[in-house]
Amino acid sequence: MTNTANSRSNAAASISTATSAATDMPRPLLSRQADSSLIEQIVKLVTARIDDKLLRTGARMPSIRQFSDEHGVSRFTVVEAYDRLVAGGLLESRRGSGFYVRDRAPMLALSKSGAPRPNAAQAQRLDVVWLVRNMFRQLPPGKMPGVGSLPNEWLDAELVGNALRSVSRQNQNMLLQYGTPQGFLPLRQQLQLKMAELEISATPDQIVTTSGVTQALDLVARHYIQPGDTIFVDDPAWFLMFGSFAMLGAKVVGIPRLSDGPDIFKLTELAALHRPKLFVINSVLHNPTSTSLSAAKAFQVLKIAEQYDFMIVEDDIYCDMHPGTTVQAATRIAALDQLNRVIYLGGFSKTLAANLRVGFIATSHEIARDLADRKMLAALTSTEITERVVYKVLAEGHYRKHSDRLRSKLDAVRDKTARQMERIGVKINFNTPAGMFLWTDMGCDTNVLTEKAMAEGYLLAPGSLFSPSQLPSSYMRFNIAAMGDPGLLKFLERTIDQLRSKT
Repeated sequence: MTNTANSRSNAAASISTATSAATDMPRPLLSRQADSSLIEQIVKLVTARIDDKLLRTGARMPSIRQFSDEHGVSRFTVVEAYDRLVAGGLLESRRGSGFYVRDRAPMLALSKSGAPRPNAAQAQRLDVVWLVRNMFRQLPPGKMPGVGSLPNEWLDAELVGNALRSVSRQNQNMLLQYGTPQGFLPLRQQLQLKMAELEISATPDQIVTTSGVTQALDLVARHYIQPGDTIFVDDPAWFLMFGSFAMLGAKVVGIPRLSDGPDIFKLTELAALHRPKLFVINSVLHNPTSTSLSAAKAFQVLKIAEQYDFMIVEDDIYCDMHPGTTVQAATRIAALDQLNRVIYLGGFSKTLAANLRVGFIATSHEIARDLADRKMLAALTSTEITERVVYKVLAEGHYRKHSDRLRSKLDAVRDKTARQMERIGVKINFNTPAGMFLWTDMGCDTNVLTEKAMAEGYLLAPGSLFSPSQLPSSYMRFNIAAMGDPGLLKFLERTIDQLRSKT
């Protein structure tokens, strides 16, 4: 009898704690101008907070009147949203008591051995998948300084829309059929001209179009890598490729990134030890530091690759955000090597539209042919409609002016944002005059900071995700174009002071 009473008491205490958490739920930014209705916005918000364990099983939701008053929406809107959440199995309605977060039966998946294991969604770990999943939650732009793309309002929807309409008025049979495995020829011819401006010589037959740089990296890695092989990457570096390479059975080794490129001593030492097959590197506006490779470092990297016989994969996705002046060097290794030992990657998702998944690979004739075959076997062709849209933008001369506008916008906020961060005690590493990222030292565990930020409705990118080791880090990447929310700096100042005081 006593045990039963204690259980009830503990359950009541748990519900009380959860109720407090639900009542203190930060006010969402509901907008009547959004594409989705207020009802849908409330459903998405509550669902996200339940998925992120910010609203736990048994938590009592704010009453319909309370939610209505606090968020400036009608009671009918709240009732409809709560009813949809009940229908979706997320909430339960208790007559005379209110709405509570429902206990959902855990979903099980089979492990390799065939035994059931908890689905990964049950455990909210701060890993690459967590960050990428949350990138697609469509929070307001100012709430997402951890994303790697520019906000929609920074881009030119009219430019893309006009090109799309123009393409749709052409021979409509082409809208219904496959493209070619190597890619839309006029686009490849246009890319030949674009690369020539960078002093990289490539014929259209040396270029293969892809569904973004992500597919380009995957095709190249699958072409070269066998289980047990080693791939070098910058450390820090773009996080998505770590998991992709590991799934191929590769050993991913980080080369420390300095202000002017990789640590040459460590690169030489590790190349002798591991004999890598590939070294994937951002030469220009490196993600996440926005640094660029010096001419001397580019030459040294190429010589080491020749000495230890590995290929260099040069990811130049941020190419058009660089001013191309002497303010900051912009040396491409491919310009030194002319695509003998260097495979050059580029794309337009960062500058035109994230939804235009148009990238490309430039390499030797033989490798280009092999990669086109591999692309064909994996996915037949990339989408020619989007390739035609990009071709239209490039060929009509609009892209250059668009890129100039983007650089001007970034220049207008970079120094101001850096100074604001420094005033709240954040150290800016590699304070560069170009690019969209700031690489910062927050002076605290940024995994913990990221968890607290998510509870406040902000998506941050902790430094641990940018290293192959995935170890806890005090570093963090900020997208300077996505820091418009007025409460962000106040949250950061308050929270990093709290975290530092505990260490």
